[in-house]
Amino acid sequence: MPLQTVESSRLYRQIAEQLRGLIAQGEFAAGTRLPAERDLARQLGVSRPSVREALIALEVEGWVEVRTGSGIYVQPPRQRIGAIATRPGSSEEGESAEWGPLQLMRARELVEAEVAALAARHARRPHIAQIASALAQMREEAESGTEPRSGDEAFHTAVAQACGNEVLADTVRNYWSARHGPLFLRLGEHFENPASWSAALVEHDAVLEAIRARDAAAARAAMQQHLKKSTSRYSASWRRANHS
Repeated sequence: MPLQTVESSRLYRQIAEQLRGLIAQGEFAAGTRLPAERDLARQLGVSRPSVREALIALEVEGWVEVRTGSGIYVQPPRQRIGAIATRPGSSEEGESAEWGPLQLMRARELVEAEVAALAARHARRPHIAQIASALAQMREEAESGTEPRSGDEAFHTAVAQACGNEVLADTVRNYWSARHGPLFLRLGEHFENPASWSAALVEHDAVLEAIRARDAAAARAAMQQHLKKSTSRYSASWRRANHS
C-alpha cells in the first residue's frame, strides 16, 4: 500500500501511525532500512522535521532503531510496545505531552527570546541572582559528569519569572513540563553530550550578561541564538544517525 499524504494536526502522530501500519502489514520488514528521511517527507507531502518527530516517536515505541551512520531500521515485533499513550480531549498535561519536540523548539525560539528581552527590562536583583544561581548549578552538574538538565530548566524558568508576565512564565513552565515526556528524553539522547552542554553553558552566560546589563536587544538575540544553536546541534546529530 503506498504512503498517503497527511493533513496538519498533530502531524507527527499521523505520520507515525501510517508508518506503524505499513510496518505491521509487512510493507517494511523487520531488519530492513526505512527510506531516507527526505524520501519519506516527499512521499508523505510533509516537512522533514515532521518526519523526524514521527521517527523519534516510533523509536521510543520500539518500532524502529536508529543506527548512527547507517540509518533507521525496522525492529522485530517483540521490541514493539505500540503507540505512546495519549489523552484525547485533555487540555492540561496531556496536550503538552503530545507536542512534537521540533515544533516546541521552534516555538521556544520565538517566545523565550521575547521573555529574555522583557527580563532585561524588568528583572530585579533577586531575579538576576536566581538566574545566576541556576547557571552555577548547570556548571556544577556538568563538572560532576551529570547532564545539567535540572540546572538548564532552573535557568530558563528563572528568566521567565523575571520577565514580569505570569502568562509568559506559565507558558515557559509548560514547555519544560513537555520536555519531561519520552519523546523529548529520546531527543536528548541523540544530541546531548559534554560538548553540546559546554556550548550551551557559554550561550546561557551570554543571556545572563545581557539581562544583567539591562540590554533587552542583546538578551533577545542571545536567547534566540542559543535556542537556534540547540536545534542545529540536534539536526546535525540526526543527519549523522539517519545518514541522509
